[in-house]
Amino acid sequence: MNGKQSKKALGRGLDSIFGSNVEQFLDDIQNNSADAPGRKEIEIPVGQIRPNPYQPRKEFDPKALNELADSIRTHGIFTPLLVKKSVKGYDLIAGERRLRAAKIAGLKTVPAISVDFTDEQMMEISLLENVQREDLNPIEEAAAYESLVSRLGYTQEKLAERVGKSREYCANMLRLLKLPSDVQELVTEKKLTMGHVRPLLALPDDAQMYDAAMEAIHKKMSVRDVEAYVKELLHREPAKIKLGKPKDPQIRDLETKVSEKLSTRVEIGNKELKIHFTDTDDLNRILEIIGCLEEEL
Repeated sequence: MNGKQSKKALGRGLDSIFGSNVEQFLDDIQNNSADAPGRKEIEIPVGQIRPNPYQPRKEFDPKALNELADSIRTHGIFTPLLVKKSVKGYDLIAGERRLRAAKIAGLKTVPAISVDFTDEQMMEISLLENVQREDLNPIEEAAAYESLVSRLGYTQEKLAERVGKSREYCANMLRLLKLPSDVQELVTEKKLTMGHVRPLLALPDDAQMYDAAMEAIHKKMSVRDVEAYVKELLHREPAKIKLGKPKDPQIRDLETKVSEKLSTRVEIGNKELKIHFTDTDDLNRILEIIGCLEEEL
């Protein structure tokens, strides 16, 4: 791909630039073999770099960060950070671990490459880079998929193609976000695997999902054990387990329509409407859609 083609592709979005390999695309930028818009090699004070707001990874191994910091003290940073200029300083696109390790190492400045990406391009690169590196925990991976679907309009087919997984795998990952947050936390803490918690989604409410999860931990159940245990719960007498009524098809249809309108997950039930959002920016986006956010003059 020549430079002119790259520039034109950037104007249309990222699809025709890096294909399905974000890591290769980032390597090409760092090696100056990709014609990224506004590319500049610079040295930036650490304090002027704002962490990536779209970073899906929430857990960073302290031991690994300290080992990287030791390497940086000895050898410096080989691979520059990737950033974009913001109103104040720079926004980090790629290189979160290097930035954190550089701070631990006591560096005042770090090498970086500045590019003129839009916020949407920055988000897509950040999410896809982390997903393709395959070092996210299942909940972080599921949240990254959800962002690509709800905020960037990915279909499940496009999502599967971009992350190199089957559509079924992506659908199962997205379903993890329907688990209550305390059960998701058990997965993040590696007390349960994705295989353990997937059967819990068949249970009718959050409390039963959590109780079943804790039972699985307490009894050190295998995935097959959990599947059998959930099946047993669902076949108990109604007096022993409150089975929820199937949701009205009209309510499900309404949930779908509102979800599509707001580009986020919406739940309707028990005299309440739940609208899910990922962060403050996403909340402001939703408020603007429903006319509850005053326009700045």
